[in-house]
Amino acid sequence: MIVQRVVLNSRPGKNGVPVAENFRLEQSTISDTIQAGQVRVRTMYLSVDPYMRCRMNEDTGSDYLVPWQLSEVADGGGIGVVEESKHDNLAKGDFVTSFNWPWQTVAILDGSLLQKLVPQLVHGRLSYFLGAAGITGLTALLGIKEKGHVTVGANQTMVVSGAAGACGSLAGQIGRLEGCSRVVGIAGTDEKCSILVKEMGFDAAINYKKGDVAEQLRELCPGGVDVYFDNVGGDISDTVISQMNQNSHIILCGQISQYNKDVPYPPPLPPDIEKIRKERNITRERFLVLNYMDKQEASVLQLCQWIQEGKLKVRETVVEGLANVGAAFQSMMNGGNIGKQIVSVSK
Repeated sequence: MIVQRVVLNSRPGKNGVPVAENFRLEQSTISDTIQAGQVRVRTMYLSVDPYMRCRMNEDTGSDYLVPWQLSEVADGGGIGVVEESKHDNLAKGDFVTSFNWPWQTVAILDGSLLQKLVPQLVHGRLSYFLGAAGITGLTALLGIKEKGHVTVGANQTMVVSGAAGACGSLAGQIGRLEGCSRVVGIAGTDEKCSILVKEMGFDAAINYKKGDVAEQLRELCPGGVDVYFDNVGGDISDTVISQMNQNSHIILCGQISQYNKDVPYPPPLPPDIEKIRKERNITRERFLVLNYMDKQEASVLQLCQWIQEGKLKVRETVVEGLANVGAAFQSMMNGGNIGKQIVSVSK
C-alpha cells in the first residue's frame, strides 16, 4: 500500500531556527496485511509541539526524548481511526491515539500501544484529545496541582508566560479553577492579550513587545506573584521571578525561548535571579508530566468535565494537509499561533 509520510529532511543545528524545509513529504509503502496484535489506522490529526524542536537535534538534551533520524518518518501525538484490526480490544471504526504516532497518512501499529478514545467526552471534537483533554491539558493541570501549591482562599496571584499557547492558555484557566484569585498572562500580540482576557477569563494580559514588562507586572500584580507558570524562560521569566513573593512557586513547564540554544535543560538562571530565588525560597523544580501517569485517567475526566461545562475554553490553530506540517511547525516556533497547533490529515 502506498502512503504519504513526512521525514526529517535536515537538522537546523543546535542553535539554528527551524524552517519548513527541515521536513520533507515523500511516498512510501506499507504492507497490505497486518499481523496478530496489529491494527491499520488512517491518520486524522497530528499534534505539533514546541518540545519537538529538541528532537530535531542529534542529541535531544533529555533522557526521555528520542531524536528524530534523518530521512526517517517523524512522530508525535496523533489520532486516527482503525481501518483493520487483529487486536482483541480494538475494532474497525474505533478512534485511537498514541504519543508516538508516525507522521504518515496510513500506518500499521501495535494495538497494545494505542489508547481508545470516547468522542462523547469532548462533544465529538477528537482533536481536543491532543490538547485540552490530552497531554497538553494534563501538563497544565498536573503542573499546577503538583508544583503550583495553589490553595483555595489564599488570595494567590498566578502569572503565565506564553499564555496564548497551547499549554499557557489552559494553565491560566485551570489556575483560576483550582483557586487562584488573580491570573495575569504574558503574550506577544494585542490580539492574543485580548483573547486571554475576553474569552479565557484572565484578569489581565501583558504584550511583552510593548512597554516595560516589569512596570506592567508591578501594576497588575501589586501583591507580588505567588505562582508562575513558566513556558518561555529567558528575560521574561527573569523579570517575573524578580517580582515573586517569599515561598512562592515556579511551575517549570517549558523554556521555548531557549530551545534554539545549546543550553542544558532546565537552563540555569542568571546569578542575580538565582540569588533572588534562593533568598525568597522560590521553588523551581523540573516538571515532567510523564512521571504522573498514575493520575492520568482521573485528570483527563476532570478536563473533559470542565470542557463540557464550558469552564475550560479551548483554542486550536488547525492547518490542513500532511504536506503543511513543516510550515505549521515553523509558524508555531515563531509564536504565530493561538492555542494548540493541530495538523488535520483526514476527517
